[in-house]
Amino acid sequence: MDGSAIIKGFGLGGGLIIAIGSQNAYLLRQALKREYVYTCVAICIACDMLLIAAGVAGMGQLITGAPPLLFWIKIAGAGFLFWYGVRAARAAFLSSSLNLDMQPAVASRRQVIAAMLAFSLLNPHVYLDTVVLLGSIGGQQPGDGPFYFAAGAMLASLIWFLSLGIGAQYLIPVFKRPLAWRILDGAIALIMWALAISLFL
Repeated sequence: MDGSAIIKGFGLGGGLIIAIGSQNAYLLRQALKREYVYTCVAICIACDMLLIAAGVAGMGQLITGAPPLLFWIKIAGAGFLFWYGVRAARAAFLSSSLNLDMQPAVASRRQVIAAMLAFSLLNPHVYLDTVVLLGSIGGQQPGDGPFYFAAGAMLASLIWFLSLGIGAQYLIPVFKRPLAWRILDGAIALIMWALAISLFL
């Protein structure tokens, strides 16, 4: 078992998933309302795992067939990670909190499923983050590394969405405070920068 690949996949996958976005905000709101929480959690996990697997498998084959592309993938990946870290660091200095009233109320299971799928699959950033970034970094792991990298990223996804869905009712009083978001975004920034540097070590 390649422990370093699992840890790297878990760290990068977790850092990207935890970042505040429409998918997390919608899941958090549904969890607070206690409406179809497990349905939403299952959709988030399934979509994320599918995208991670597709990204790692596809990019791994691409890198194997075109070794010179590896350098440019590292450049692009490091650049994106650095930019992502800057964005998170910038957010850490902003006085903001999660607004749970941004999304309209949803009455039926069918509407909830459609909305959760839309937040999970129709956001362009999910493909840049999960398919391209995770896929490119995971694909360049040696040996069975891509498999363990993907497993680590999937584990991060599983833990995060379950924690968010089940624990939201306990966490939301804390994350309504701007300081909590600042700490979280600051930690994400440090993770992204460390991973960007690690691509060239």
